[in-house]
Amino acid sequence: MVSVLPTVNVVVEGITDAAVARRLLGYVGLPCGTVYIKDGKANVLKAVTNYNQSARLFPWFIIVDLDQKPDCAPDLITTHLPAPNPGMRLRVAVHATESWLLADARNLATYLQVPIKKFPGNPDLVKNPKITLVNLARISKQKDIREDMVLPEGRPGTVGPGYSSRVIEFVSLSEAGWRPEVAIQYSDSLRRCVDALRTLKDWKPVE
Repeated sequence: MVSVLPTVNVVVEGITDAAVARRLLGYVGLPCGTVYIKDGKANVLKAVTNYNQSARLFPWFIIVDLDQKPDCAPDLITTHLPAPNPGMRLRVAVHATESWLLADARNLATYLQVPIKKFPGNPDLVKNPKITLVNLARISKQKDIREDMVLPEGRPGTVGPGYSSRVIEFVSLSEAGWRPEVAIQYSDSLRRCVDALRTLKDWKPVE
C-alpha cells in the first residue's frame, strides 16, 4: 500500500514568510495546502488556538518571528500553545525569517552582488535581520537591487518598494536561490524547524 503524505496548511505573518514556508515544505517533501497570510505576528498568535483545534484532523505549519523581544523561542511557543495537538508545528524564526535567508550566505551574496565577507557569521544572533538584509542590498553592485530593496531617503518605512518581490524571487529560484540544506548548518532555529517538519511525514489524524 502506497503511503500518502499529508498536505500541510500554512499560517504566516507576511508574503515573504509564505514563500519561505512553501520552500521548506518542498525541501522536506511535504505538499503545501492552503496558505493563510495574517498580516502580523499578533494576528497569527491570536488565532493559534483555533488552528491547534484543527490540528487534530489536519497538519498545520505556523511561522512567527521572534523579533527583538526578550522572550526565547521555546517560551513563546509554550505561552501561546501549551498543549499542541499532534498535527501542529508552531515554529519561531530567530529573530525573523530573514535570518534563515542570511544563513545561506554564499547564494544570497551572489544574488545581491555583495561580498560574502559582509555577512554575519551567526544569523540567529542578528537582532534585526531585515535591516541587515536591507543594508547588504544598500552596497549591492546592481542598481536594480538597491532601488528595489532600499528605501529612498526621506520616505517612511524600513524597506524599499520591491523588497518583498526580491526576497520571494531569491527564495524561489531553483539553483541560484535559497538552499535550506545549507542554511540549516548556520541557523539553529531553522534546523529545529526542519527537523519538526520532517516528523509530519508520519502524522495521522486523531481518531
